[in-house]
Amino acid sequence: MKVLNWVVRASLPCALALCSTLSSAADTLAHIKETQTVTIAHREASFPFSYYNDDKKPVGYSLDICLKLVDALKKELKLPQLNVAYLAVTPSTRIPAIVDGKADLECGSTTNNAERRKQVSFTIPHFFATARMIVRADSGIKNWTDLKDKKVVTTKGTTTVKLLNDRDKVRGLSLKLLEGNDHNESFGMVENQQADAFTMDDVLLYGLRANTKDPAKFVVVGDPLSTEPYAVMLRKDDPAFKSLIDREMARLMNDGEINKLYDKWFRKPVPPKGANLNMPMGFLLRDNIRFPSDKVAD
Repeated sequence: MKVLNWVVRASLPCALALCSTLSSAADTLAHIKETQTVTIAHREASFPFSYYNDDKKPVGYSLDICLKLVDALKKELKLPQLNVAYLAVTPSTRIPAIVDGKADLECGSTTNNAERRKQVSFTIPHFFATARMIVRADSGIKNWTDLKDKKVVTTKGTTTVKLLNDRDKVRGLSLKLLEGNDHNESFGMVENQQADAFTMDDVLLYGLRANTKDPAKFVVVGDPLSTEPYAVMLRKDDPAFKSLIDREMARLMNDGEINKLYDKWFRKPVPPKGANLNMPMGFLLRDNIRFPSDKVAD
């Protein structure tokens, strides 16, 4: 009897831990079903991923994807009506919003990396930003080796400064590095022929080109210097919720719905000014659509 009591007492913490784990796994879905509300964290000005339109409504490529995920939640939970609440976040508040349970999904332009995965989880990436350069179309510059002895501008305080320095050392390009105070100033140096190239995340470069007076005068070129996989962020240690979201993301990719959303936001005029990024889909995203996976290289 004493042995039996000891076994029961010894196994009780394990049983409680298991119950706790199972409860945690069902947390998000149970909470959504109970409140009949899903909360989406979004950015205010992360064009074209997540931003406000003229009516102060959150719109964008990432938002459209998350609304598809909401449709999947409706079916899974058998809720014909599921309210969507929106929570505006910044780079510093987006992770706490998920960790603290203020939002169920973060739909913006957040990179999935090892440091962040210590606090949150990510679903399958829906975009891959790469560091490239924008040049004048008549410059003759096609790739990094064409920059020898050229003036290259980056924006102060960004990681591309180190990337350029590393490339310069490897290739011996003798670059003349300049810095702009912000992206507009950096791009202005290329426009005014004070610099031959401006290096930054390609999607930002396409956005700057789309909003200039004559986009045809500029091209985005160069092999990627780095890769940033953007993905929807969700709570960590919630396997049931993550499994559902991952399955729906894979379905969107397998059924070609992601391609349609990409064309809508990156290949056609978008609100509020009708700018067209005219940005072809990169090979990394094309490959990820063919073989959907949440695994990324750090």
